[in-house]
Amino acid sequence: GAEEPGMEAEAQELPLGCGGEGGSPAAGRSPEGEGRRDPPQASVSNGGDAESGKELVELKVIWNKNKYDVKFCLDSTGAELKQKIHSLTGLSGLPPPRPAPPRAAAWRSPNRYSCLLGLPPAMQKVMFKGLLPEEKTLREIKVTNGAKIMVVGSTINDVLAVNTPKEAAQQEVKAEENKKEPLCRQKQHRKVLDKGKPDDVMPSVKGVQERLPTVPLSGMYNKSGGKVRLTFKLEQDQLWIGTKERTEKLPMGSIKNVVSEPIEGHEDYHMMAFQLGPTEASYYWVYWVPTQYVDAIKDTVLGKWQYF
Repeated sequence: GAEEPGMEAEAQELPLGCGGEGGSPAAGRSPEGEGRRDPPQASVSNGGDAESGKELVELKVIWNKNKYDVKFCLDSTGAELKQKIHSLTGLSGLPPPRPAPPRAAAWRSPNRYSCLLGLPPAMQKVMFKGLLPEEKTLREIKVTNGAKIMVVGSTINDVLAVNTPKEAAQQEVKAEENKKEPLCRQKQHRKVLDKGKPDDVMPSVKGVQERLPTVPLSGMYNKSGGKVRLTFKLEQDQLWIGTKERTEKLPMGSIKNVVSEPIEGHEDYHMMAFQLGPTEASYYWVYWVPTQYVDAIKDTVLGKWQYF
């Protein structure tokens, strides 16, 4: 009887393969049925018979814009599901989702390299209502039919592909930088900022947040480089944007958003935009707003200080 526990352990591992054929009808007749001492009819392929310990659940595994339909044992653990995902995403499952770069082409044919193409368990983040616990079974974490399992991670192959050709890596870095490029470096804003700080701009006070001044905020530029002043008419709930030519009187409630960003090299001043319509195209830009008023302007315009 000493071998009993070993036999049991082996039987426990077996469900890993269940549905490994992608849910083909043959799945029920696969070899693991023979290793069990259950009567043959217990290896049910329609997932109905919980007694057999082989109840299948249909999952949608989503990785890298690829969707895999998988039938998997409810009593398998998260760790076993990760193994399954590894084979799905490698050669033994569907073809690798993205064509490998030429340098990696040599790895595609020999099967022993499929581990490079699949997504190894250690590199997988598997999400089902949060991070999937490796030690629990799918049944314990209440995975049901049709559940979506999200997988995040890069294959070793992807990592190598990015790290080998220098340009690819550099392009990615560039793309990242563009996304984070400060507004003040963008061309439309440079035009105005390159004129330098206006002589009559209001002094700024770093590290202090002040209430709005009772006088108009003046000495700032708008995006055509003209002088602009902002007057906050609190009793009328209006923002007046005044230029030499005219004064726009805007109800505070009509301003959808206020964005601001410090001006590079002059962090004690901000460039600020008031969104006057539904899209970003309607931003009204004002440059050289003294930093101590930025929060008060946002709060006043967006209505956070109605109660003082």
